[in-house]
Amino acid sequence: MKGVFSAPGDYIHFKSQVPLHKIPIYSKQWRYYDFGPKVMPPLICLPGTAGTMDVYYKQILSLSMKGYRVISVDIPRVWNHHEWIQAFEKFLDAIDVHHIHLYGTSLGGFLAQLFAQHRPRRVRSLVLSNTFLETSSFSAAMPWAPIVGWTPAFLLKRYVLTGIRDGPHEPFIADSVDFVVAQVETLSREDLASRLSLTVDAASVGPLLLSDSLITIMDTNDFCAIPQQLKDQVIERYPGARLASLKTGGDFPFLSRPDELHLRRVGVEARPDLVIGMPKDGAGGSSSEQKNGRRDTDDAPEDDKRGSGSTSNENELPLAPEGTDTQNLESAPLLLNGFNSNEQTVAANKVLSNFTCEFIILNLLHLYPGTLYNDWKCRNLDSLCR
Repeated sequence: MKGVFSAPGDYIHFKSQVPLHKIPIYSKQWRYYDFGPKVMPPLICLPGTAGTMDVYYKQILSLSMKGYRVISVDIPRVWNHHEWIQAFEKFLDAIDVHHIHLYGTSLGGFLAQLFAQHRPRRVRSLVLSNTFLETSSFSAAMPWAPIVGWTPAFLLKRYVLTGIRDGPHEPFIADSVDFVVAQVETLSREDLASRLSLTVDAASVGPLLLSDSLITIMDTNDFCAIPQQLKDQVIERYPGARLASLKTGGDFPFLSRPDELHLRRVGVEARPDLVIGMPKDGAGGSSSEQKNGRRDTDDAPEDDKRGSGSTSNENELPLAPEGTDTQNLESAPLLLNGFNSNEQTVAANKVLSNFTCEFIILNLLHLYPGTLYNDWKCRNLDSLCR
């Protein structure tokens, strides 16, 4: 992972064009992007423990240009899976969405399956990537889970980041890692504690009413924080699902291999006739405000193992009509390099001092979670003795 992160040019363009929505629903704060024609059931993207709604920006840019409505959400601060199901259903009601297609990676894939199990009438298809069916293995590996809500933010971030493999990577995988690490830094202590609680809360996915033919499993074969055994359990659970195995991609194929997400074969509908293009004023979201992007092809993944097996045009995503505004993406700024040499020196010194302080603190407090856990056990034993 790089010491200094520079935002990709297409992400800068995305932030300038796609509005961020924030709505409070009861005690939960929901943050999400919603872009594309509103007349079709949307594809809703759920991130993993280390992700935010921003990690799906490539899917929002590309799929909305083809007539798909894409919603990417941050997982709110919920502390168990029953609370998640109820909160997510209230969110869908609040934005007036009744039927959905779910795309989830890691923890997001697990939450997507749970929602499909308990609210089967609302879910039309699933796309699962590097995910799992139960949480027992994670809770066994995290004995300090009962005090996760008391753990300092820097230790929670360290725990999350240790699950991300750090180089050497192919350039496109390294870029995806850098992007996600930068997103982790934006998460609060409560956000991290909530997500880790969902990872270890005792739960498992039961039988789904959704047909296997409407489920796509897209896993990477090089390396992943989710153990291979857990990913194999997902494949075994849905024997009729379409399996797209990616030779490379790492933990975050939605960033490193964004072109491998295919929707039409699992029933996600598009309206390319409503796509005019991406607005220049950033208002975005409704079909009447969009302008056309560049014509894009959507070839089937070369690593497909199971499912249709056909590469004919009838299985390809519909293309957006080509228009005159084809230079939007090319005209976006590529990097934020507006620093002079003195400013760069000052920034480098600040980064070095921050790393030094963090190194000292981590070496002094690396037993902090264990100490809290032992203190928690002693208090419980003391209360029992009384």
